[in-house]
Amino acid sequence: MSKGYFRTTRFRVMIAVIAVAVLAVAAFWAIAAYMRPLPPRIVIMATGPEGGAYYEFGTRYRKILARDGIELRLLTTSGAMENLALLRDKGSKVDVGFLQSGITSEKESPDLRSLGSVFYEPLWFFTKDKYLRKGIQSLRGKKISIGSEGSGGRDLALKLLKRNGIDHGFADLLALPPREAGEKLIRGEIDAAILLTSWDSPVVQRLLTAHGIEVASFPRTDAYLALYPYLNKVVLPEGVIDLAKDRPASDVFLIAPKANLVVRDDLHPALQFLLLKAAEEIHSGPAMFQKPGQFPAEESIDLPLSDQARQYYRSGRPFLQQHLPFWLAVLVNQLLVLLIPVVGVFYPLMRIFPALYGWQVQRRIFRLYGELRFLEHELETGGAGQNLDELNARLDRIEERAHRLRAQGIYSNMRYTLWMHITLVRERLLKAMGLVK
Repeated sequence: MSKGYFRTTRFRVMIAVIAVAVLAVAAFWAIAAYMRPLPPRIVIMATGPEGGAYYEFGTRYRKILARDGIELRLLTTSGAMENLALLRDKGSKVDVGFLQSGITSEKESPDLRSLGSVFYEPLWFFTKDKYLRKGIQSLRGKKISIGSEGSGGRDLALKLLKRNGIDHGFADLLALPPREAGEKLIRGEIDAAILLTSWDSPVVQRLLTAHGIEVASFPRTDAYLALYPYLNKVVLPEGVIDLAKDRPASDVFLIAPKANLVVRDDLHPALQFLLLKAAEEIHSGPAMFQKPGQFPAEESIDLPLSDQARQYYRSGRPFLQQHLPFWLAVLVNQLLVLLIPVVGVFYPLMRIFPALYGWQVQRRIFRLYGELRFLEHELETGGAGQNLDELNARLDRIEERAHRLRAQGIYSNMRYTLWMHITLVRERLLKAMGLVK
């Protein structure tokens, strides 16, 4: 083989090594940039006041997440408006919370993502039966609880009351949490209570069966839906509370936004999948206002769905989380994230190794060939005073190095050819020394 071939091979190998080195640096930079740490073991959820639906559902999420070693800490709040403020505030350390539809948007809350809608939140208007029979004008000057400050129920109630020309001049609009409002209404300390909460809420169940308390039907519900597209109409059927006493005496029409499970966009993906799994376990069954499997729903009413939520609704939980315990699935996933680019780096290296090996073997063989060629040239051009013993000693050293040379595969043939050439030069040298004929 020519020296030109040797130089060309060496150049190609060097280029390949440089390319693989650049690829390795890029791959490990990508790993450092995109590989997430393990999920935290503590997650904070903003719920609502005790006795409300948000808080009651939060306790169920806490039990489910505890199965996988996640501690879900519930932060009681006044309701959806405070939950929204906490989720927006990075310093609050709140990771997830319930928000009702219609209180924010992607533009207003760019750092928040929805995991989907999870249940209806009807707006309940409870009042004493004597006021219900006489109409809402009979409540003029009376005490009406419309929800505590910071609650989504209060925000929605004020919007709807304003649409009907009712403000603080019409009645004494109190800021009471749901449980307190229910107890005061039963004791006769207030005259009506507007509550935004689910059918399952303990305060709703208590008021529906309380003596002398009735739930009012919202007239013109379709008009509210047209004015506020995020609202829905639900029906409390006649007699569903007590068939024997026919309570309610007729269908009750209610308006209801949907509650959404919302997370900060930097919440670990594995935890988002865990929350979605819990949401399906908690909310997918039939209930008063929902059909089986209706929730959690792939809806981005106010906020866009997170990437994990889109994947979950499309194909379910990740394969590893379906077949392995949560923490083992997370660890295996992290290892795969690390392994894929590593394989991507080492696969080209494995293909370059044979070229590197061949280049190294050829370099050694060509070096010995070069020394042998010089020795042969000196033998051919040397005069009578030539030191043949020195040439013989040099040839011995070349032969010793050739025998120490290790070569595999096709390169072993090059080594044998080198030995043959050394033998030929040895014969010529011995003839010149007069040791053989």
